[in-house]
Amino acid sequence: MELRLLVTFEKVATVLSFTRAAAELNYAQSSVTGQVRALEDALGTQLFDRLGSRIRLTDAGERLLPYARQIIELTEEARAAVAGAEEPSGTLAVGTMESLTNYRLPPLLEFFHHRYPKVRLTLRPTLGDETRQALRQGTYDLGFLMEEETEHPGLECEVLAVEPLALVAAPGHRLHGGEVAVADLVREPLLATEPGCAYRDLFERELTAVAPVEFREFGTIEATKRAAAAGLGVCLLPEVTVAAELAEGSLVRLDWQPPFTLSTQLAWRAARRLPAPARLFLERARQLVSEQG
Repeated sequence: MELRLLVTFEKVATVLSFTRAAAELNYAQSSVTGQVRALEDALGTQLFDRLGSRIRLTDAGERLLPYARQIIELTEEARAAVAGAEEPSGTLAVGTMESLTNYRLPPLLEFFHHRYPKVRLTLRPTLGDETRQALRQGTYDLGFLMEEETEHPGLECEVLAVEPLALVAAPGHRLHGGEVAVADLVREPLLATEPGCAYRDLFERELTAVAPVEFREFGTIEATKRAAAAGLGVCLLPEVTVAAELAEGSLVRLDWQPPFTLSTQLAWRAARRLPAPARLFLERARQLVSEQG
């Protein structure tokens, strides 16, 4: 089995598309198809079922995939070891989210840009299930999660910090200054980002246990904050995203403590030895979040 055939097989198995794999590997589609067939001939078995325009792994393909990934990762590790102290390089794909990209990660991105210019850092904005699936498939090297659970099947995960949440509204809001109950909140206009965001989904779960509610969705954190500051309703957001508005007084915190806790986590595929750029990113992310408190 040639390494290049395994690399092509792993890419096709990850994206489940010969066309997309060819584009990402910078091959002609006919080359990808030919390499997969050559690997199937070498192994004497079919690795993909062709279902019209779709493909899926056969049982043999499913069994081969983890070995292919191990071989590719060990090859990369061997190359890095032979290179010795050379400057880290390569592509690092990281799944992230707006609350972290905009409010926690800029110092980390600036550090990586100046300290490791040969590392091509690619941020992919996804949430929850999509991030976890991309990590399991190998599409992402690392992924940030902000969730209640800290154990995820098929992933290794490091909790970087507990992420405080703040319920906020415009100054002068009728609930400001007194203790707030869930029964008060279900009667208020509720503002939120898109479904799939852990804190929005958990907030909705708490409220619907008392009464049915509807959220006005604004898509992004910035748009949601502006709507709250304009007096359109109340919203629950990570404290780091509203710290500036609370300090300047354009938003106020309401006296309601969520009965759930979210953790900012960095995750990667289980049993995978992280490449050097990913290990450096994890180390620096750990240090940065610790300094931010």
